[in-house]
Amino acid sequence: MNTLKVGDKAPQFSLKNEAGESVSLADYAGKKVLVYFYPKAMTPGCTIQAQGLRDIKDELDKHNVVVFGVSPDAVKRLPKFIEKESLNFSLLSDEDHAIADQFGVWGLKKFMGKEYDGIHRLSFLIDESGVITHVINKFKTKEHHQVILDLLA
Repeated sequence: MNTLKVGDKAPQFSLKNEAGESVSLADYAGKKVLVYFYPKAMTPGCTIQAQGLRDIKDELDKHNVVVFGVSPDAVKRLPKFIEKESLNFSLLSDEDHAIADQFGVWGLKKFMGKEYDGIHRLSFLIDESGVITHVINKFKTKEHHQVILDLLA
């Protein structure tokens, strides 16, 4: 894995959201964007992480931050996650993990003695001009939202 670093230009991407609409990073020039990569919708850790971001939306809005959750889930799975957890931000489908590869978050993982390729749980805060200002890679899912708020303070 060759993860992007602070100061790198964020890769331009277009992915389908929960409604099947194409969302491009370029559409959000002039705003800060939090792109957070998570392994799978409706799993315990991913749910806790998403709920935390949902609950701080007002504060993120004050800082001009748009949130996108990116996973290898199919588009059809995303609306269920949004509805079940009352999420107030878009989820993007990266089924072929092309964007995860570009950000350097797709790679070898180990779980219960098994090795497999998958998404590593990392987040990138991107400034108004498309430059990565923070790479968030060490956090507990239940504290992810607070780590983001602390960076914005």
